Amino acid sequence: MSVANDLAPPAAPASPTPEPAPSYWRDTVLRHDLPASIVVFLVALPLSLGIAVASGAPVAAGLVAAVIGGIVAGLFGGSMLQVSGPAAGLTVVVAESIAQFGWRVTCFIVVGAGLLQILFGLSRIARAALAVAPVVVHAMLAGIGITIALQQIHVLLGGSSHSTAWRNLIELPGQLMSLHGGDVLVGALVIAVMLGWKYMPPKLRAVPGPLVAVVAATVLSLVLPTDVERIVLSGSLFDALQLPELPSGNWSAVAMMVLTIALIASVESLLSAVAVDKMHTGPRTGFDRELIGQGSANVLSGLVGGLPITGVIVRSATNVQAGARSRASAVMHGCWILLFSVALVGLVEQIPKAALAGLLIVIGIQLVKLAHIRLARRTGDLLVYLVTVLGVVFLNLLEGVIIGLGLAFGLLLWRVVRVQVSAVALPGGARWLVRIDGSCTFLALPKLSAELSKVPAGADVTVEMTVDFLDHAAFEAIESWQHQQESSGGRVDFVEIGSAKMADTTGAPPARGFGRATWDELLGPWRHQKSGSDALNAGVAAFHRSHAHVVRPHLDELRDRQDPDSFFLTCSDSRIVPNVITSSGPGDLFTVRNVGNLVPTSGDDSVEAALVFALEELAVRSVVVCGHSACGAMKAVYSGADADGGLSSWLRHAEPSLHRFRADHPVARAARAAGFDETDQLSMVNVAVQLETLHRHPAVRRAVAERGVEVSGLFFDIAGARVIEVTVDGVRAIADRDEVAVTV
Repeated sequence: MSVANDLAPPAAPASPTPEPAPSYWRDTVLRHDLPASIVVFLVALPLSLGIAVASGAPVAAGLVAAVIGGIVAGLFGGSMLQVSGPAAGLTVVVAESIAQFGWRVTCFIVVGAGLLQILFGLSRIARAALAVAPVVVHAMLAGIGITIALQQIHVLLGGSSHSTAWRNLIELPGQLMSLHGGDVLVGALVIAVMLGWKYMPPKLRAVPGPLVAVVAATVLSLVLPTDVERIVLSGSLFDALQLPELPSGNWSAVAMMVLTIALIASVESLLSAVAVDKMHTGPRTGFDRELIGQGSANVLSGLVGGLPITGVIVRSATNVQAGARSRASAVMHGCWILLFSVALVGLVEQIPKAALAGLLIVIGIQLVKLAHIRLARRTGDLLVYLVTVLGVVFLNLLEGVIIGLGLAFGLLLWRVVRVQVSAVALPGGARWLVRIDGSCTFLALPKLSAELSKVPAGADVTVEMTVDFLDHAAFEAIESWQHQQESSGGRVDFVEIGSAKMADTTGAPPARGFGRATWDELLGPWRHQKSGSDALNAGVAAFHRSHAHVVRPHLDELRDRQDPDSFFLTCSDSRIVPNVITSSGPGDLFTVRNVGNLVPTSGDDSVEAALVFALEELAVRSVVVCGHSACGAMKAVYSGADADGGLSSWLRHAEPSLHRFRADHPVARAARAAGFDETDQLSMVNVAVQLETLHRHPAVRRAVAERGVEVSGLFFDIAGARVIEVTVDGVRAIADRDEVAVTV
């Protein structure tokens, strides 16, 4: 058999069997969503019961909300894998509503909150809910967690929770003196299992920890010799369904509660959806549709006597981790809860309240995340975090969040509008330096005037302004001080580095500028119809005004000596700016320029003199040759066109490069493979040939041997503003970061 036949693909079978088409129900629902829904159901069941108990609502209300949240929000919501149901984040608000209005009026409030959420979704303002400062959201959840823990610790100890967090706190010592041993033991077991479950073997952790904890505590309660208080369900789940009741008055308080539940449920659902999106690669959340789905679920939940519903990150994360692929998982989890609640009511009634209390205490503690506290400390928002937590715990959730948002906004305003002003005398005392940095507004006038008053009358002053916003009041104060200073014999020079300029203040309303300058703005007078000496003089003036003070300290260190790092030989082409393409500054490069970046071997001593001086007197650490694209010298050499005057004799130094190019130099091959034209290929070969010439130079060879001097080549692609490394046998891309360069 021939080699060609060996490499040929095998013949197709006579009667190919077609691969079965993918089936959504078989490959997605049955294979992935069904197992995931069972795992989520096992997590959601005890959480739903515990949240209902903690809210002071009928126990069945938690199951109703879990069923509707799974089915309705799962079908109509905008997040593919989010799971909804009763959430700990609304426990405090619901408990307050029940205490103030009663349970059936609270159901009416849930309906109103759902309708408001639907309006939010239809008006397409869902993304606006994400504008809440994250530190306030984190603190709100932490405050809710602390409140839940303070409530449920009384239940775990065998007592009853009180109406406020303060009462729960001050009554705790008395509760400890009259604790009930059976309840404490049951609750402690749940806490121990919940906290220790993450240390179990991975195969064992496949079973949800909350389910294991509640089942273990229930079994323990059945064998304990003492009685423990258990959950009470009045009949089946259908018996617990009831219509809401209209409020008898105090509509303003009802409206405020509707708004509170709608906002918290919306923000929590959207933030949970954002977090879920980060956990999978499937379709992203439609935020407006998500609010419509959540609102629809809340309307139905309130109408039949269920708790308010939100997207729940614990269940959603479990859903993703269990391998769910579509919204069918959330819907099926709701169906499992419905089936369990109807068929196994007696089993639910065996669960001790202390077991659910232990479960909620752990959930509450876990809402206080050390990572959020550390983040708030690093970002300077710790005060906002603490104030919000205290407000949520000791006032109420809405007031705590409003206080936190107000403080966060005030802190943001202070950070945005604050300005740093300093006035210091420069060495010698003859000149003063005034620095103004930030947003300079009328709010800065007290500080601005205090610092400017430090400058003695008649002193010369440099005012360095790194300002991104300058209003008329601040401009007027600076200008008035300038006139006063100059009238007393002093001179005031402005160095305006920021985007907000003094000259622009009076011509238009103040506007915040952006610090990124365009190349035309950096070039200044060279791009504004100036030429010749006018452009030079205007450019010098712009340098004095904008950049001289920046380089002055560095140049002052170099006034008596120079210490360049590199000898840099490049073309005379005006488009090549060595310090720009190498990000170097004054004193870094000892630059020599000539037509074609050539190193003559005879007939010209200028490059020779500069090279020897750089190596032996200045002790440079590297020697660089830099060519460029669209080089006029290489075009003339390649075309063989006659040049006028001395240019013709000068370009003879490039003839070795032309010969090597025509002999298909390796650099030419590499450049051709990278897509460069013949002239640019010749330019790169020319750099490689000059490197070979330098390697043969006695001074260079001596410097390489004695001091390890490096000899390297560069090629600047003008159109792409890209610098490429050229070696004696190839070209290489230079990595943008600290990466290993790869061959072009």
